[in-house]
Amino acid sequence: MNGGYAGVDDEDAGRGLVSDENALQKHVAFFDRNNDGIIYPWETFQGFRAIGAGYLLSLASAFLINLGLSRKTRPGKAFSLETLMLGVEVKNIHMAKHGSDSGVYDSKGRFVSWKFEEIFAKFARTHSDALTSDELKAMLKANREPKDYRGWVASWTEWITLYNLCKDKEGLLKKETIRGVYDGSLFQQMEREKLAAAGKKKE
Repeated sequence: MNGGYAGVDDEDAGRGLVSDENALQKHVAFFDRNNDGIIYPWETFQGFRAIGAGYLLSLASAFLINLGLSRKTRPGKAFSLETLMLGVEVKNIHMAKHGSDSGVYDSKGRFVSWKFEEIFAKFARTHSDALTSDELKAMLKANREPKDYRGWVASWTEWITLYNLCKDKEGLLKKETIRGVYDGSLFQQMEREKLAAAGKKKE
């Protein structure tokens, strides 16, 4: 046992690894709308709509994300009607981790704090606590692994979608916003804000 974070040994804690339940699981748990441990395409769609994404983006994301992640998170599952439903198992989400990413999640899905800080140390040139569109693109280019085309596309899609949904009025993607994505708390906040805005319109 250690005196640091739950579920992290002394060596990992010293390297800045944080894991309560599992940071990557927290990241995707928002989309598990019925909390049964499996995310189906319609739940991914509902999750994207809940954070303010448009209908077409939500529909495309639901299909592509679940198509890409389902088999990786359900290894050994025989072909059946169940597998055709493209469910993604939250507990195995680390198995679907792609290459050419930021490295903020380790191979077990734990949050690596020094890798998160490294994003801003290396690429936040205009503001120390935010990324511009050009800085974000520079980071994506720097993270590319040779011939990892799927990883390139996955990373680009994730970050550009995040930027378009969450940039501020000055076109900046703030550090606290990005941090909230990694632990999933941003999605909950965005849903609350969307519901609050909808409530005000009805008044």
